[in-house]
Amino acid sequence: MNAPVFDNSYATLPPRMYAQVDAAGSPKPKLIALNRPLARRLGLDPDWLAGEQGLAMLSGNDLPPGAASIAQAYAGHQFGHLSPQLGDGRALMIGEVVAPDGKRFDLQLKGAGRTPFSRQGDGKSWLGPVLREYLDSEFMAAMGVPTTRALAAVATGEQVHRETTLPGGIMTRVAASHIRVGTFEYFGIRGDIEATRALVDHVVARHYRDARSPLELLERVIAAQASLIARWMALGFVHGVMNTDNMAISGETIDYGPAAFMDGYHPDTVFSSIDRHGRYAWAEQPHVAIWNLAQFASCLIPLMGADEEKAVEDATRAVHGFPDLYQAAWMQNFCAKIGLQPSDSAKAFIDRLLDLMAAERADFTRVFAGLASGEARDEFMARDAFDAWYGDWQKAKPDPELMAKTNPVRIPRNHRVEEAIQAAIVDDFAPFHKLDEALHSPFENRPEWDDLAIAPLESERVTRTFCGT
Repeated sequence: MNAPVFDNSYATLPPRMYAQVDAAGSPKPKLIALNRPLARRLGLDPDWLAGEQGLAMLSGNDLPPGAASIAQAYAGHQFGHLSPQLGDGRALMIGEVVAPDGKRFDLQLKGAGRTPFSRQGDGKSWLGPVLREYLDSEFMAAMGVPTTRALAAVATGEQVHRETTLPGGIMTRVAASHIRVGTFEYFGIRGDIEATRALVDHVVARHYRDARSPLELLERVIAAQASLIARWMALGFVHGVMNTDNMAISGETIDYGPAAFMDGYHPDTVFSSIDRHGRYAWAEQPHVAIWNLAQFASCLIPLMGADEEKAVEDATRAVHGFPDLYQAAWMQNFCAKIGLQPSDSAKAFIDRLLDLMAAERADFTRVFAGLASGEARDEFMARDAFDAWYGDWQKAKPDPELMAKTNPVRIPRNHRVEEAIQAAIVDDFAPFHKLDEALHSPFENRPEWDDLAIAPLESERVTRTFCGT
């Protein structure tokens, strides 16, 4: 059995870009879940990770030789307001590994203790956010959506104090990188051109090797985000806290926090307990993405040539290209959901269906999954209106196979995730493991998973989610 071999490129950047810090450790760690397929994908030894030394690493008790153990510095616009210093307040990057296919990944412990960026926090996580992110991110991966991944979940054996006392946990998060728009902002607002240039070079080498200039890097990031947000929308996913420090330059979904998937559909759906004005509602996500990307662009302008006016024009033009890229990706995703190729007529079918769904708050996942199975009609009360739409749509000859491989039969429903968390609080992880297994096969129907596809009763609905800090 072999320990990870680390190859830490971020730790070679200027020291002001991170802080060296040790994990706090866990008094009585217990391995809840180990993602063995992901471990093998990374070239890691699952048996070593599941053993005594592996648990010591995953719990922050003893990092193997070569570990980086750093907290990254970043800033961020939170609900539109600039916070000049945020950083990893409850996370440590323990190192980078190079997978057998040559791709590089970060390993990060979330909930590993205080860092210089913790402000007034304890740097710990309670078990709920650990399990939520594990389930949500692994479902996203199963759906082919770019996302950070969950390698392991550990119960620390200590109590974490929030509104009440709760069991502590650590999640090992895997990411293509943890560099965010807010990482660039941290140096941009300080006028630190040297660090910004080093960061650009690092990102280009790691993620966008065909980008020959800062402008081309901006264009690549914009395209990646347009594709990503369209994928979110097609799953009814509400990120919940799309601050600039939660937008990954790699184009992966990052920081699930108060994230949730819609049950009943409405474009104004909001879950986050701190989003009181709907800034990050489902329908607002593409607009927020543009705003965030504009902040990224402003950080790159000083590197885009001596002619500042031209640099601003070029960056503005690039950001203004987002809507067309997003709309093309949206069409591709939503047309597949109704089994049609992108066209104006297909767009009209989607719009009509979404209007019908919004009027009744029909279940987003069950309606689209039901189109392929012939059961979508059961999700509507105004069945005459649905029947009229259905008859017109059938004349367009939708592809049932395309729908069946596009629309999941189950998602991480909020009430099921909450059930798993509440059971875990009393040391019962069976609901979590059942849900985890089912979400790794989101298109597969099995009798033992039927209950996980059922929409919640009114009394079961979870309408507010929380960051967990």
